[in-house]
Amino acid sequence: MRGRKRKGDVRRTLVKAWNYKWVYIMLLPVIVYFIVFRYAPMYGITIAFKDYNIFQGVFKSEWAGFSVFRKIFANKNFWSAIKNTFLLNFAALAVSFPLTIIVSLMLNEIRGVKFKKVTQSVLYLPHFISWVVVAGIATNLFALQEGTINAVLQRIGLEPVPFLSSEGWWIFTYVICNVWKEIGWGTIIYLAALTGVDESLYEAAYLDGASKFQRLVYITVPSIKSVIVTMLILNISKMMSIGLDAPLLLGNSRVMGVSEVISTYTYRIGIEKAQYSQSTAIGLFQSVVNIVILLAADKFAKAIGEEGII
Repeated sequence: MRGRKRKGDVRRTLVKAWNYKWVYIMLLPVIVYFIVFRYAPMYGITIAFKDYNIFQGVFKSEWAGFSVFRKIFANKNFWSAIKNTFLLNFAALAVSFPLTIIVSLMLNEIRGVKFKKVTQSVLYLPHFISWVVVAGIATNLFALQEGTINAVLQRIGLEPVPFLSSEGWWIFTYVICNVWKEIGWGTIIYLAALTGVDESLYEAAYLDGASKFQRLVYITVPSIKSVIVTMLILNISKMMSIGLDAPLLLGNSRVMGVSEVISTYTYRIGIEKAQYSQSTAIGLFQSVVNIVILLAADKFAKAIGEEGII
């Protein structure tokens, strides 16, 4: 009986698959893409455990075990890069995360449709600008000698500020550039969540005499709390990752103590010094730490009564 039931289930599954054959055919290029460009390259992780030789290739290079990891863990520059990565990510998150929510709430309160669309477009635009352009703009604005801001400060009798040559001021400049570039793009999800808030709640609160600020605090923010928690977890899970372009383009030899992050460090040893095993090991370590942080943040969110993401 069980054998007949299994055969019947298989036949029904095959019939359903045949009925939706064109859907599967349309899905085939996507499946092939992920297999070829996502899953197959995962074998390259083994380079982290090999004494990789570019002439012998991945398969013929000799295994080295965990000696590559021991080598990078013994390097002080590696730990300095990790510290700087966490520092810059935390500083950017501490400023951009609440500002993104505030800007989203402000945009949601705009009643003029045309003005709202124009404002959103202006805020979204910096996201599509390359970091090369942003770094050029930042240099023109914040340079010590010929920067616009320092020129204005000197005109009014103040001392110039070393935005790009002092470590503390460089972190400030990095955060400002990062927030300006991404704050508009970050509002998209919150604005989408705000469209789902029940209007009857606002009407009831208005009839009860609640002010606009009270409606914002007691209705709007709690209604998108789950989205805020989810976005916070996702942002925290990327604390070990940072883009290469911003620190590399904005950094210079004077601020290497804070601008040398995990991505620039990997770039220097992997591309400039051709130490492929070490760069792969760092990338693997980075991914593992991000997963651990993600799981810890998700567990903490569930412990305080939120749904989490897993």
